[in-house]
Amino acid sequence: MTRRRIATLITATTFLLVGSPLVNAQSQAASTTAANDLPVPDKAFVQAASMSSSTEIDASKLAMKNSQDKDVKSFARHMAMDHTKLTVSLKMAAPHGVAVPKDNSDTEVLDSLKGLKGKAFDDAYIQKVGLEGHTKAVAAFKDEINNGQNADLKEAAQKALPTIQEHLQIAQTLATKKGVSAAE
Repeated sequence: MTRRRIATLITATTFLLVGSPLVNAQSQAASTTAANDLPVPDKAFVQAASMSSSTEIDASKLAMKNSQDKDVKSFARHMAMDHTKLTVSLKMAAPHGVAVPKDNSDTEVLDSLKGLKGKAFDDAYIQKVGLEGHTKAVAAFKDEINNGQNADLKEAAQKALPTIQEHLQIAQTLATKKGVSAAE
């Protein structure tokens, strides 16, 4: 055999035994994705928690512009700070390779607030973001604690739940003070 045939035979044999570098890279990427594929309850939690925090942050920015009420603005500042921290905690708890959506605010909620000013804004903000938003968030965090399968996400939910519950209590107090009911 010539050297060229021997080299070709060795290359072909190596290729068959080791596999194509491209195929191996694709297989590794697929197995990494599969390994980091979260169970349904955990996926739902990541989505709900990131949407809640993103909506809170964006709605708080609107409150700072559209509200004239010092209590509403104070609540908004508090929500923006806490939900920014919660977003960081969620990203840190998410398994490697699982993307936490960066800006997935509830556009329906934000759009309903954008055209409002003054008392009309305050009432809608307290109702939709303070009361309804935090009620949904508490439910999502409790669901993760009870049904989640990823230990890190469950732990993050357990640590964050008291803060979310506190937010709901603050929103309820604010709603009572401003005469806003849960469902207008």
